[in-house]
Amino acid sequence: MAPGRGQGETESLSRGGEGEQRDDPRHGARLHLDVLLADEVLGGGDLLGIYPEGTRSPDGKLYRGRTGIARMALEAKVPVIPVIMVDTDTAMPIGRRIPRVMRVGIVIGEPLDFSRYAGMENDRYILRSVTDEIMVALQRLGQQEYEDVYASTVKDRLPSRVT
Repeated sequence: MAPGRGQGETESLSRGGEGEQRDDPRHGARLHLDVLLADEVLGGGDLLGIYPEGTRSPDGKLYRGRTGIARMALEAKVPVIPVIMVDTDTAMPIGRRIPRVMRVGIVIGEPLDFSRYAGMENDRYILRSVTDEIMVALQRLGQQEYEDVYASTVKDRLPSRVT
């Protein structure tokens, strides 16, 4: 991780993005509701912020993104604007319940156009490719160390689970 960089990468979609399926049986209904709300937000021309890793990084590294963000961007036919947040690890350290009052920086990248994949939002290989492209853009913006494993897997392996 580069000096001064914090955890908490995100992207804004100028009409699309979300997480991926989990083992929780209620997740399907929750995901459906999230997609409906995202469509409403994006349909109104607003931006939607998404954390593509699906959880907070336990150690400041950038981890593998969940493919829901790619599905939503493709379905909504919108670009993805990569955005990283700086110093969030100082503002809200892991384990802290109340954030410190301070300025958190952001770095905004160039919009990523995925129109070349129009109509392919159900192809899991396309979804993975789009997600990986988004994560590479985030990694370049934040100059973070990248691990090709889900952050939730890393958290599950920790002796004392970090949230």
